[in-house]
Amino acid sequence: MQKNYSLLFLLLFIFSCKKADAPPPLPQVNSFYKSSLTADDRKTITAEEAKTYHVNTAFKYEYRTGHPGHYKYNYHVKGVNINGDSVFGNINTEGKYGAGILITDSIPELEISTEWISHGKLKALDKKGNEYNLIVK
Repeated sequence: MQKNYSLLFLLLFIFSCKKADAPPPLPQVNSFYKSSLTADDRKTITAEEAKTYHVNTAFKYEYRTGHPGHYKYNYHVKGVNINGDSVFGNINTEGKYGAGILITDSIPELEISTEWISHGKLKALDKKGNEYNLIVK
């Protein structure tokens, strides 16, 4: 008799266990924080940004503004275009993306958008779709 109860208990235990479902996805957070930068952003610092202006010579950025989680960095960059021509300029970045100005031998100012691809390395595109490989100076 005890064998039957043990078997019944074992079967009940097996059938009562169910596979754990994946946790529900996290809700999307709506942010009103400006995430896109323009080339003109590097030219001026707003009064709000001036309050958090920070320079640290141990790092390669020229200056940093903002608050933790929302820093904006300014860098001098140099690199090459797809033809191997040398370029240099100045950019602002926020997170993975940024924007700025490049200077070449033939064009005095070229607006670009950037994306970090590695530590100290960026890919940039101008408005015509030309690609540039850049490094932070």
